[in-house]
Amino acid sequence: MSELVAEQSHLSYARTQLARMRERTSRLDGTGAADWVSREYLESTLALRMKQLADDPTIPLFFGRIDFERIDSDAGGESFHIGRRHISDPLGDPLVIDWRAPVSRPFYRASAAEPMGLSNRRRYGFSHGTLTAYEDESLTDAAPEHSEILEAEIEKPRVGPMRDIVATIQPEQDVIVRSELARSVCVQGAPGTGKTAVGLHRAAYLLYAHRDQLTRQGALVVGPNDSFLRYIGDVLPALGEIEVKQTTIEGLVAGDHAISSTEAADVATLKGDARMATVLSRALWSLVAEPTEGLLVPRGSRRWRVGSDEIATTVEGLRSRGVRYGAGRAMLPQTLAHLVLVQMENAGESPDDRVQDAVARSRPVRDAVAEAWPAVTPEALLFRLLSDAGFLAAAADGVLDPAEQEDLLWTKPPRSARSAPWTLADRVLLDELGDLVERTGSMAHLVIDEAQDLSPMMLRALARRSTTGSLTVLGDLAQATTPWATRSWSEALTHLGKPDAHVEELTRGFRVPGEVIDFAARLLPTIAPTLAPPTSVRRSRGELSFAPLSALDATLDRIAPREGSIGVIVPDAWVSQVLADLGHLSVSVVGSDDTSFDAHLDLVPASVAKGLEFDHVVVLEPAAIVAAEPDLVTGLRRLYVCLTRAVTSLVVLHDEPLPEALAD
Repeated sequence: MSELVAEQSHLSYARTQLARMRERTSRLDGTGAADWVSREYLESTLALRMKQLADDPTIPLFFGRIDFERIDSDAGGESFHIGRRHISDPLGDPLVIDWRAPVSRPFYRASAAEPMGLSNRRRYGFSHGTLTAYEDESLTDAAPEHSEILEAEIEKPRVGPMRDIVATIQPEQDVIVRSELARSVCVQGAPGTGKTAVGLHRAAYLLYAHRDQLTRQGALVVGPNDSFLRYIGDVLPALGEIEVKQTTIEGLVAGDHAISSTEAADVATLKGDARMATVLSRALWSLVAEPTEGLLVPRGSRRWRVGSDEIATTVEGLRSRGVRYGAGRAMLPQTLAHLVLVQMENAGESPDDRVQDAVARSRPVRDAVAEAWPAVTPEALLFRLLSDAGFLAAAADGVLDPAEQEDLLWTKPPRSARSAPWTLADRVLLDELGDLVERTGSMAHLVIDEAQDLSPMMLRALARRSTTGSLTVLGDLAQATTPWATRSWSEALTHLGKPDAHVEELTRGFRVPGEVIDFAARLLPTIAPTLAPPTSVRRSRGELSFAPLSALDATLDRIAPREGSIGVIVPDAWVSQVLADLGHLSVSVVGSDDTSFDAHLDLVPASVAKGLEFDHVVVLEPAAIVAAEPDLVTGLRRLYVCLTRAVTSLVVLHDEPLPEALAD
């Protein structure tokens, strides 16, 4: 039997056994559970297991094999097929090993210099799930060989959302993916280095290695916009991980509340400044006031008095404990009631807990609490702060100058907090206030993508949700395009509460071809002078060409027959006109509610291109893309994003001169 036939036989047998595992799971139910709660839990667990065992015949069950040497290894002489999930035979022997298992690590990291006990590494070529070829790499040979299969997999044309990269993870990527749960990692990744995929695969790895903890405490992926989330939405489910939630910063801080308004960039930037945390804290705690009267509690024939100075001392004692505003206010009635009970005991009475609870709920105590520590909602407090100049001035004294305070105030205050036109920046401030009132819950792990575009206050919102957990922070300072973007990873990590997080810089590009990345990198000295320029490791240099705007139809006619996706990236203001011009073609507009990335041709507004990739990219009028931003550097960063979305070819159509750095 030839080696290829033997491998095809192993694939067929593995698929049969996966079906057996699924069928066996389908026969299980929760009837043996001790109670209804256990039954519900067991049935949900079994339903999740069924989804994890789903088999898509177009996706190969394994993509590699490792052969261990017969000496110097605990697995000496054994071979293991590496795939997306574990598959075993009826006796429990492994047919496919999960790529996240410790034994799979050498597949990604072994080299001739450090073989990690391997004698050989095999990669497989597939077409629609059918095994077509294999390729062996000897780990005992000092001369590394080029992998045609690996290169073909990395450069494979695609239509649709992002795929997983389990078959092509590189050693430097694998180090990040398998970082310990307790370790926070920041990945500064140039275009095409796979930073987003690395972050998602780290989440999948941590769910494998620490499933109970992450399932109990939660894991979350935060992306820049809904289109981006739809683009990456299939990666984790393809790896069998379907419970990880994905959201944007808007979804995180606004929840079910719609963002009902926008504001000038300078005002949004000011609201995103970390100094606002001090202003909000001052405003909230300024509500706690010195009591003007003592407390008089009638009980039976007696009256018990607590002086205003005692109430003030009690309030200060609670504040000194560092409690949240809401928690302190909830504790105050019982604390005051305890002072009354002490007086009762000193008078010879024997009150119990029921008496203390009754005193704490009495009208005099409730009135005293309302005066000293009034109830508040985040919305009511922020409404007052943005509409009451005197209240804002007191909270911002020495923090914001008068001009900044004036910028924050509403020109025409709404009638109430309920009718207030809250912006995204406002929602972030409300989230901060919400945490000052009641502590925000922490998760086990957060993956934050395009983190360079988040304001300090947005970063603080994420920090609150990872106080007891860890982070994977992904981004590229060269692609920072918001007015409030971070200036350095050190600054961002400080706001995230992880100043000691490890920063890893990825510069080896696997998806963007050399001709394209070298052209775009001419902008780096202007937009990110401290970053190392990226390099493409692909042998294919790709295609780069230029033409006037009038050549759009001819360009698409030339590209359309080629395999893979096409993205036409245009200035945002041009979308309607270009869509009308392309009315004779089937075009999907990225950023619309029905974006699915299943179309062959996508029209992409420049503002939503970040994080996406297409096999063939056509960029219209770079000068207009730059001019649409508030300043030159931000405009050039936006253009850098647009130019680096191509996997195979880039065509730049323009009538106006290119930016100076690109003009040659």
